[in-house]
Amino acid sequence: MMAQAEGLGVTRRHFFRRGATGIGIAALGSLLNPELFADASATGGLPGLPHFAPKAKRVIYLHQSGAPSQIDLFDYKPGLVKLQGTELPATVRMGQRITGMTSGQSSLPVAKSIFKFSQYGKSGAWLSELLPHHGKIVDDIAIIKTTNTEAINHDPAITFIQTGSQQPGRPSFGSWVTYGLGSENQNLPSFVVLIAQSSAINTDQPLFSRLWGNGFLPSKYQGVNFRASGDPVLFLSDPPGIDKATRRRMLDGIARLNKINSEAFGDPEIEARISQYEMAYRMQSSVPELMDLSKEPASTFELYGPDSRKPGTYAANCLLARRMAERGVRFVQIYKRGWDQHNDLPRDLTLQCESVDQPSAALVLDLKRRGLLDDTLVLWGGEFGRTVYCQGKLMETNYGRDHHPRCFTVWMAGGGVKPGITYGETDDFSYNVVRDPVHVHDIQATVLNRLGIDHKRLTYKYQGRHFRLTDVAGEVVDKILV
Repeated sequence: MMAQAEGLGVTRRHFFRRGATGIGIAALGSLLNPELFADASATGGLPGLPHFAPKAKRVIYLHQSGAPSQIDLFDYKPGLVKLQGTELPATVRMGQRITGMTSGQSSLPVAKSIFKFSQYGKSGAWLSELLPHHGKIVDDIAIIKTTNTEAINHDPAITFIQTGSQQPGRPSFGSWVTYGLGSENQNLPSFVVLIAQSSAINTDQPLFSRLWGNGFLPSKYQGVNFRASGDPVLFLSDPPGIDKATRRRMLDGIARLNKINSEAFGDPEIEARISQYEMAYRMQSSVPELMDLSKEPASTFELYGPDSRKPGTYAANCLLARRMAERGVRFVQIYKRGWDQHNDLPRDLTLQCESVDQPSAALVLDLKRRGLLDDTLVLWGGEFGRTVYCQGKLMETNYGRDHHPRCFTVWMAGGGVKPGITYGETDDFSYNVVRDPVHVHDIQATVLNRLGIDHKRLTYKYQGRHFRLTDVAGEVVDKILV
């Protein structure tokens, strides 16, 4: 028999396995006997975090899956009117790769936006006529026009912006945040995911659960996907014939068995199982209360729009995100599918904006009037942008746009972000960045910074390497911060 570590009653193999998990005995103790570790159990975050005083306590990430067209929404380029139908100059493209969907075209004709633009607010920001409600919040948001990425196709691009790597398997943004900071609420998950289906007609891009997965972090840090119908979380309700007292006895028995295994093996997944069973029990009361919108006043539904009364819509999800912010959910991830307009862009982009514009603006206004915007960071944007040239046949009132990673627009609000600014500049074709580029890793580093996290110090050792969300890159965009 192998020698045992002194005083621990475990084999040497088990001792080193515990140390390798990055969680250790102290974390297990905080789960099984919180009174012994009062400071750690308050949030469940890592010791020493936040690294400095945070401006934001939570994040609401409004991901527009499929990539909204920056040229038709935010990046006003009036000069394209005179260039309509002309060939994209080689001096603009500079040999940059394009997708297989347009690489076979004999021509790459410039397509102006058919939508009118106007200036809004004291900041005078230019917005498309498709975003009239955004005009009410331009003085509350920072519009970043020069976001860029290396990924040119959807799956690697959305994986990159959600996990920091184009290859699947890394922890998601929300997982990193909750791993570092833990939760402000013991009765709801710290990381919640809501999905709204497409409002467009053409086929949209799929979403995979690994986008909100925990990767190599313990599974308790994965996002919890709330459904729009039935139980918001699968198997949340007790089965027929099981009352609360029976459920409580069952969980206590399972906890004792898990405790024995955890003490023997030090496996962090056993610790995660203990905490998740208890969370599920508490969620049987907290989740129905959260999802019940019946007590919201009529004025709230008017603010978010008529769709906010329909479960599963983008509007209803934005309203739920505000309710989650009130209850201390650390990271809310909303996905809106349907932004992949390779053809019929004027029709489908209009449909998308009709369902997204008002609720997105309402969320910012609602958080602001409730005093929550100051410590809630809202992030809006897709995984890349759309090309200035037309995919397929260019017509007077119809066109499509291909994927474009060189520049696209996102916006942020609240949480220590400077309001009422437009940051960065693109060329006359909205093709290349000419001033103040912002890489995807810079966006990630900046969000972590507002939460009081140094992105270079939030790491997890896996397979002999210290991983982080921003990999080996990322700079905080100080010019957009207060």
